[in-house]
Amino acid sequence: MNTNAGWPGGLPGMNVAQSAQQLAEGWNQALKGLTGLSLPAHALPGLQAGYLRDAAALWNEAASASRDPSKPGVGDRRFAAPDWLADSSAAYTAGMYLLNARTLLKMADEVQADDKTRQRLRFAVQQWVDAAAPSNYLALNPEARRKALESKGESIAQGLQHLWHDLRQGYLSQTDESVFEVGRNVATTAGSVVFENELFQLIEYTPITAKVHERPLLIVPPCINKFYILDLQPENSLVRYALSQGQRVFMLSWVNAGESIGEKTWDDYTRDGVMRAIAEVQAISRQAQINTLGFCIGGTLLACALAVLAARGEEPAASLTLLTAFLDFSDTGVLDLFVDENMVRMRETALAQGGLLKGRELATTFSFLRPNDLVWNYVVGNYLKGETPPPFDLLYWNSDSTNLPGPMYCWYLRHTYLENNLIEPGKATVCGEPLDLRLIDLPTFIYASREDHIVPWQSAYTSTQVLPGKKQFVLGASGHIAGVINPPEKKKRSHWINNKLPKTADAWFEGTTEHAGSWWPAWTAWLTPQSGKLVAAPKAAGGHTRKAIEPAPGRYVKARA
Repeated sequence: MNTNAGWPGGLPGMNVAQSAQQLAEGWNQALKGLTGLSLPAHALPGLQAGYLRDAAALWNEAASASRDPSKPGVGDRRFAAPDWLADSSAAYTAGMYLLNARTLLKMADEVQADDKTRQRLRFAVQQWVDAAAPSNYLALNPEARRKALESKGESIAQGLQHLWHDLRQGYLSQTDESVFEVGRNVATTAGSVVFENELFQLIEYTPITAKVHERPLLIVPPCINKFYILDLQPENSLVRYALSQGQRVFMLSWVNAGESIGEKTWDDYTRDGVMRAIAEVQAISRQAQINTLGFCIGGTLLACALAVLAARGEEPAASLTLLTAFLDFSDTGVLDLFVDENMVRMRETALAQGGLLKGRELATTFSFLRPNDLVWNYVVGNYLKGETPPPFDLLYWNSDSTNLPGPMYCWYLRHTYLENNLIEPGKATVCGEPLDLRLIDLPTFIYASREDHIVPWQSAYTSTQVLPGKKQFVLGASGHIAGVINPPEKKKRSHWINNKLPKTADAWFEGTTEHAGSWWPAWTAWLTPQSGKLVAAPKAAGGHTRKAIEPAPGRYVKARA
């Protein structure tokens, strides 16, 4: 009997029973050969039975004379175009692909191994499964073929031009980057650079209210990306929103690391970056204490800096805000799959003494955490269909990657993702001080995003158990970036609040109340009492200690990796 049931689909007339057996046995043999792992014998019959049942249903549907091409298809948006539904062969190919994909992932889940090994195997299988989708190939994608015929080959020619463009620039285009320019239509909030060193520029934003709170706000963004995610457009700028609430806002703009600072360490970023920025804002504002905010790894750096200062008897911060940030790295989600002792040692061998971790490498890693959305979606649109991706400010920022000094990155990997040393008092030393986060005893606002795949919200919640001060935890909808950038005027999404802070995130969520719309008003309502009285807005940037160096957003943020 013919068994044309190979990847991704199969052809009419295939023997599905033989196909199911071959799929399971072939996978098991390949698995043993590559990893030494295998499936338990008791799992195979159930997998084969399920495969037979679903394959038979697909075949009967494809062979049915009464098949309705207008009915919903296979339930996957990659195959949602009418072309997939109208072509019975294409619909059958898509259905068989999804069946094979589900079966392979179930097999990965059944492998006899420890949990982390199974998760790694599942991740690898998922990557291969996503890459092998028939929608990714011109010969198997009826929508792309139709466009090619209707355009008389123009869509293919345009797709090849897009491919050549991306090969020259070194990465996959996710948006029309020609539309955007930093300082022209992103990162446009008015301000001045009032201090700079080799690691960062300090931006003081121009107030937009007649009076401002006397205690300023310093924002520490992630050094893995550029700060203007918090100042994309006027209508979705967290910076501008804070200014509208009477805050006096300062932003730390990290340098895009070059070879000249390739030897910089975590201590350097803590001391000459965050701690220096805190001191400058104190001096400019003439305030003994300031409000501080750290986003993602910026929050981790900020916490380290405040703990070092506390160990020295200094308390420069009146409050701390953490946005989607890790302090406790015991559960880092899918990123944990990449980190083990061998991987960290390999990085340390290559970079611990100097050199750069290229920003494009990090950007590619993050994209492949969501490959269908951030990789294959654009392969199909850009190259197979010849479409130019629409302009989108967030994706422009996402493509504007930054380099990191190797020693700084290696310290971060080992002491956080691998060993989780920050939450163990005295386990790590930063700037010569045994690190103890329990010394950060101040009001703290902690925000997490419910669908965050980079900082799982349950892990962000554990910061409530690490820090001793009075805390407020808020959970927002959506992911790592879209959940944070959620201006109130859009009236989108929702957030959850529970003023009690039990030990576990799940227990906290059980007692929450859901509120419609943005979490930003809840944050500013919390921040305002920490900000002091209202005073006349400063007439010039830099106060009496610094003069404006150049207009915001400054030249550091404009340097491309």
